[in-house]
Amino acid sequence: MKFYEDYPPRTDKPIMIAAMPDMGNVAGIVIDFVNRAVKAKIFRKMVTTYPSYVTDQKGVINLPNEEWLYRYADGLMTFGGGSGQPRDSSELHAACRDVVEVARRFSARLLYTVGGYHTRIPQDPPRAVVTATTEELADQLKRSGFAASPRNSVIQGFNGIMLGYAKVAGIRGIGIFGELDEPSLPQYQAAKSVIKTLERLTYRSFGDVSEMGALGGRGE
Repeated sequence: MKFYEDYPPRTDKPIMIAAMPDMGNVAGIVIDFVNRAVKAKIFRKMVTTYPSYVTDQKGVINLPNEEWLYRYADGLMTFGGGSGQPRDSSELHAACRDVVEVARRFSARLLYTVGGYHTRIPQDPPRAVVTATTEELADQLKRSGFAASPRNSVIQGFNGIMLGYAKVAGIRGIGIFGELDEPSLPQYQAAKSVIKTLERLTYRSFGDVSEMGALGGRGE
């Protein structure tokens, strides 16, 4: 994994959202929406050293553009987006470690990650459930009316492992996951629920999400 940085922001104690595309591409949709809403600017990027796959385009092998970006705007720092997650375990963990290092360097107040939550029968509209890196933070969320995940589960991939890294590093972290029942299709309504929950938690408005809801639960 290689890292490149230009013009790091002059900021202290930002809120940080770090997430990579996952089931239903909920995380990718949310990160892209937030970046557009706040007009976040790129200041650092992460690039895979070797490709995890190639494409054959009419007999010619092409390399994918596998990179993940850090952006910043007005006290908010984001990381992720992109077209997927690192397929190599060592690069996935390198990404988590780098997010922790950047969070520490800028003294991030809180680290959020977002994604999809697979359930057989999601509510209509889908709700967002939350989880936290400490019992104290989980209790605060409960008292504030945020719904916890209803059952024990394993959160795989970057969006789960990142919370583990935050917990080990002593960084307060919150995961927000939107209910969905079709992981293979874009889930815009689940992403909308996550964004509305993010707004409540961060006391920010990210703009009009009505068009996103109109796309439907499966983005059709």
